[in-house]
Amino acid sequence: MKQLLIAFAFIATSFASFAQVQPVNLPNAVFYRANGSKLSTMEFPKTKKSLIIFFDATCPHCQRVVANLSKQSSKLSKVNLYLISQDEFRSINYFMTNFGKPLLTMKNVTVLRDGYFVFIPVFHPKQYPSLYLYGTDRKLIFFSSDENDVAKFLSLMKA
Repeated sequence: MKQLLIAFAFIATSFASFAQVQPVNLPNAVFYRANGSKLSTMEFPKTKKSLIIFFDATCPHCQRVVANLSKQSSKLSKVNLYLISQDEFRSINYFMTNFGKPLLTMKNVTVLRDGYFVFIPVFHPKQYPSLYLYGTDRKLIFFSSDENDVAKFLSLMKA
């Protein structure tokens, strides 16, 4: 009987973790640039949509997403792109140099570090990578953790 209760508790907890709802409005959170300066999500310009990519530098899915976006960097001009990681900047820089080099020269791309680990409790990502597209009204347009949804993000950024 005790094992049955433990199994039930485990299953219930598992379902609760999958049921995390993505924030409808862009949450307020503070991240850090490589030079140590802070950037709050409330400072994101409202003139363009915001694409946030939460990644881990060692994640092969993240590497493919950023490499794919890099190949299509000309289609990213209508969005501000924020790449956010909890990794140290030496790992982030290696990741960007090897998978997102074309993005590094773009003025609308910002690479940030989540130094105080606020992203997960505030944005509720399901896994790496997690992509969030917010409109100029700061409302969530589309969320995905599927690396195959890059084309959908690109089409939503055009509109």
